[in-house]
Amino acid sequence: MQKTIQYKTTGVCSSAIELEITDGIITGARFHGGCPGNTAGLARMVIGCRPEDVIARLKGIRCGLKSTSCPDQMALALEQMLKD
Repeated sequence: MQKTIQYKTTGVCSSAIELEITDGIITGARFHGGCPGNTAGLARMVIGCRPEDVIARLKGIRCGLKSTSCPDQMALALEQMLKD
């Protein structure tokens, strides 16, 4: 089974995250905007992982004084995907 989402981010430099999960494994991840090297690296690192594992590792990470970060927004996007 395949699920896809385009998640609109809030409070960070990136504007959206595209995610694809196939049979319980992240098979695609892409950020729109943000710090190019960091977001591209993060997107590649989660490929092949279970969403629950990524959420556990990334949720709550902050960027400087912001209350969220691109990794935290990815965790929130994955949580939303799992609910739907």
